[in-house]
Amino acid sequence: MRTSSSISRSLGALRLQAVQAPRAHALRAWHRQMHAAAAVVEDIPLPQTLPPSSVATSHNTTATTKHDAQRIFRDALAATEPRNTWTREEISAIYYQPLMDLAYQAGSVHRRFHNPAEVQLCTLMNIKVGGCSEDCSYCAQSTRYQKETKLEAKRVETVESVLAAAAKAKANGSTRFCMGAAWRDMRGRKNSLRNIKSMVEGVKGMGMEVCVTLGMIDAEQARELKTAGLTAYNHNVDTSREFYPSVISTRTYDERLQTLSHVRDAGISVCSGGILGLGETSEDRVGLLHTVSTLPSHPESFPVNALVPIKGTPLGDREPVKFTAMLRTISAARILMPATIIRIAAGRKTMSEEQQAMCFMAGANAIFTGEKMLTTDCNGWDEDNAMFGRWGLEPMKSFQKSKQPSADIGMAA
Repeated sequence: MRTSSSISRSLGALRLQAVQAPRAHALRAWHRQMHAAAAVVEDIPLPQTLPPSSVATSHNTTATTKHDAQRIFRDALAATEPRNTWTREEISAIYYQPLMDLAYQAGSVHRRFHNPAEVQLCTLMNIKVGGCSEDCSYCAQSTRYQKETKLEAKRVETVESVLAAAAKAKANGSTRFCMGAAWRDMRGRKNSLRNIKSMVEGVKGMGMEVCVTLGMIDAEQARELKTAGLTAYNHNVDTSREFYPSVISTRTYDERLQTLSHVRDAGISVCSGGILGLGETSEDRVGLLHTVSTLPSHPESFPVNALVPIKGTPLGDREPVKFTAMLRTISAARILMPATIIRIAAGRKTMSEEQQAMCFMAGANAIFTGEKMLTTDCNGWDEDNAMFGRWGLEPMKSFQKSKQPSADIGMAA
């Protein structure tokens, strides 16, 4: 028979266990609470989650989890060099910080690693329009939606036409020229690859950085592009691993990561980011950031796209993503990947000038500018140059970025 003292000890142990639940469990519960709070502000769909346990809802435990989240946030802000060992819980603790403070602190990190007055001007040319066999739900270039989108497929642009477009972009202030082709991969495209290498060599010869996005490539193709002088290869992961199958079925997440591995192994800079507004939750945005910030080395650039709904595609009727989601993702990305260039990509045309300025203050330091961005409209050079003048920004030079702010930053005019 159990004595009253042993029963008392057992009850005491149970109470102690309830109070001292593992911090990771409590922190996850706090993340769920912050997740819900962010959803109220940003009006975004949420995944179903289990209700917090009675332990996680106690006053003391809530205080502890907030303390843990603040500690994670402080440690991230104090980092002096990039790291790629982030956990999802750490990223959540950063991502769900109050937005004003998150953006402000991201701006402080940005100023330690970059010249806050510099923004890179990039121009993107679609060198092969339409005819893609993939089923990306957001893309008008898929043959699966061609009947509805009315987008006419075209042949690959000539080397001469591409170099003329690059020269025009340079004359207007762009220092990086990107070329995109609507292909699944480069298998069996030897002639096209040869022409693209000539394009790369020509653009590089103008003193511009050059980037291409050609779908999946293998190790040998990556080495050929490196030999031609390619600066960077873009291959977005788009969203979290969990949500990805809801958007694309013809290319796996791991195939995307394999292409990034080939690019990195060839010594080419990696450009990889995502698209917001696909129907993902904020937890999927955390997942996107986790994927990219835990690559073997951080990407040289991280494009943040806002979905531009195109009629005729499966996502053609989606509502535009909230600006707060863009700002929160950019801010978190700056803290997680302090040395990376963060590019405001598709959808920037829907932002006000003031919203763009907030993104620059929080750490974005590259934009796409020119006449078009693949199949969507883009802010023009004149418009962006005028904006730079109003906000005291200056174009980043090719192949370099200032580590220290300009001497006149912060001084009265």
